[in-house]
Amino acid sequence: MNIRPLADRVLVLPAPAEEKVGGIIIPDTAKEKPLHGKIVATGNGTKDEEMVLKVGDEVLYGKYSGTELEFEGEKYLMMRQSDVLAVIEK
Repeated sequence: MNIRPLADRVLVLPAPAEEKVGGIIIPDTAKEKPLHGKIVATGNGTKDEEMVLKVGDEVLYGKYSGTELEFEGEKYLMMRQSDVLAVIEK
């Protein structure tokens, strides 16, 4: 990964939106933005807040969290660690 977040930020690769629901194909304009994804890069944290998330963590985040970025044809979200609501444990 050529992007390295600074301070308490993380780079999230959102999960793909659902294409079909019960045999009905959902058009792009009606797809809901996914609310979970995978951490692909993290910053080092700040002196007040250590980084507890790590690369590979699957996380849940709020609907309006983060800033959308596009890098090498892939869409990512850059957000603060505090915008992450939970880590999905498998």
